[in-house]
Amino acid sequence: MNSNEHATPSVQQQELAAAGVEYLLPSYVDLHGIPKSKMVPLSHYGRMMGGSELCTGAALEGIPQDVSEEEVASHPDPDSCRVLPWNSKVAWFASDLWCRGEPFSACSRNILKRAVSRAADMGYAMKLGVEAEFFVLQDTPDGGYAPLSARHHLEKPAYDVARLMDNFPWISNLVAAMNKLGWGVYSFDHEDGIGQFEIDFNYFDVLAMADNYVFFRWMANEIARQAGGFATFMPKPYGDRAGSGAHFNVSLADPETGRNLFAADNDPRGCGLSPLGYHFVAGVLRHLPAICAVVAPTVNSYKRLILRGSMSGFTWAPVFRCYGNNNRTNTIRIPLGGGRMELRAADSSCNPYLGSAMVLMAGLEGIAEKLDPGDPHLDNMYLKSPEELAALGIGTLPRSLDEALTAFAADPLSKEVFGPEMYQSWLDYKMQEWTSYANHVGDWEKKRYLKMF
Repeated sequence: MNSNEHATPSVQQQELAAAGVEYLLPSYVDLHGIPKSKMVPLSHYGRMMGGSELCTGAALEGIPQDVSEEEVASHPDPDSCRVLPWNSKVAWFASDLWCRGEPFSACSRNILKRAVSRAADMGYAMKLGVEAEFFVLQDTPDGGYAPLSARHHLEKPAYDVARLMDNFPWISNLVAAMNKLGWGVYSFDHEDGIGQFEIDFNYFDVLAMADNYVFFRWMANEIARQAGGFATFMPKPYGDRAGSGAHFNVSLADPETGRNLFAADNDPRGCGLSPLGYHFVAGVLRHLPAICAVVAPTVNSYKRLILRGSMSGFTWAPVFRCYGNNNRTNTIRIPLGGGRMELRAADSSCNPYLGSAMVLMAGLEGIAEKLDPGDPHLDNMYLKSPEELAALGIGTLPRSLDEALTAFAADPLSKEVFGPEMYQSWLDYKMQEWTSYANHVGDWEKKRYLKMF
């Protein structure tokens, strides 16, 4: 028996016991940002906090370890502890992976922490808000899926009250759980897709926000299951409807005072952004193709990043490598009021640790080199002709995961952020994902070509 089991319980352990908690989850994520963990009885709290829970890294998707290598250890962050709103006997901890007595370089959370440390060295702290979009659907007897609401599908269901109220039982439970965790939900609605929703809540320090988003996806699914459905964070489950983004709303703050360093009262460019903010935007624009591979990381992601293809006309998704004011046709938008930038390419399937690390490091490069993004684009960029876009020097985002991965592989920032081991492992895994998709013979091909000739 470990000596820690006889030690005086810590304050946190006593508080968890008083709250009725019996089990603990020291949770880390795989390449996709999916939580993984062993479950630990509360009586073993002390051992767990010391890194007692080991796992074989080779059992996790995309983690660069061989089965013969030393196991990785889960080191929980005590400040991240939260009791599961749907099961009060269990408490969850966001955790870092360690190996050989030091932080494991390929751990997603450690990768973000390295970027956060770089920002701190420069005198900045990144704040992040994520607009959580997702679908809640139910399985159908034919093996397909359908919305929980049986009402007729409107051509333009965005902000529809009737369909929101049809889903009120589960979504109100989800919002209540989020507020119980202190997330400060300030609005939620039915979106433009069938059975699609968005929940908007407070921003946090970037590491806490990444923890929250990982937890949110899991929590949304658990609460949707209680209503007989499931939450999907697949970016584009319907080809003719809008997809689910996870727009990153980013600013930098003074670590000492919390002052927003992107805010500006007198911005001659009219967006309400400080010179520091513009430098950050320019850095993100420079590396945007490589960033896309990480914030839009699936084959399906690029079926969202198209100009048209929604029943409502334009998809509202970003297509062009440009920025502007409160204009949703730019990939980087400066929302009304300024003081932050919104990266609209990020989608609901991203690993938030890796995605935000890429954005932060690109922005810091822009600051270090005092890059200039040029003047903001104020027009509807969707309506620009190819000739007009060329004259403005505006290119498109990657059109496929293959294109995005090519950009990721060619950009030195990718290896700098991920580290050499995770960079190669992540790239190999994603290239295999693309190859598997490209070699698959799907229904569209069969319908079009089987009896064509």
